Amino acid sequence: MLDMIQVGAISSTHGLKGEVYIYLTSDDPYRFDNLKEVLLDLGSSKRPLSVEYVKYFKGRPIVKFKEFNSIEEVQKLRGCPLVVKREDALPLEEGEYFIGDLIGCTVYLEDGSTLGELTDVLRTGANDVYVVRKNDGSEVLIPVIPDCVLEKDPEHFRIVVRLLPEI
Repeated sequence: MLDMIQVGAISSTHGLKGEVYIYLTSDDPYRFDNLKEVLLDLGSSKRPLSVEYVKYFKGRPIVKFKEFNSIEEVQKLRGCPLVVKREDALPLEEGEYFIGDLIGCTVYLEDGSTLGELTDVLRTGANDVYVVRKNDGSEVLIPVIPDCVLEKDPEHFRIVVRLLPEI
């Protein structure tokens, strides 16, 4: 299980005073409203940032961090992930999992044979899509719908799927 959960990423600047648009990776579009601090993931290190305020434009969060006061300071942060400690993540409902906990799980077909490894989850809007690297190196995309994903067990690094004839 991951110690840090990604809640978003800095997508672009807004205005001249250090505000940034956030690309959300959380299911809650208002995730930043009650967030006091996030960690800016710089790869080799994580920098704590204090949320000064949040506003919205066309449903997209715009965040002002206390540590930045100009466009020049935030321009170089475009694309940087924003993470929180696992204990600061929003609580999950029964049967919900953090995407990061699913990455790396072995994906099995319903007959018990191994299909491959889950390498990514695409967020399409309608439903998520699992990207599975098959044992032969090719990839297969599996829609995360009840007909296809039969079992998710990240604690045991296991996902069971059914491939539809169209896949």
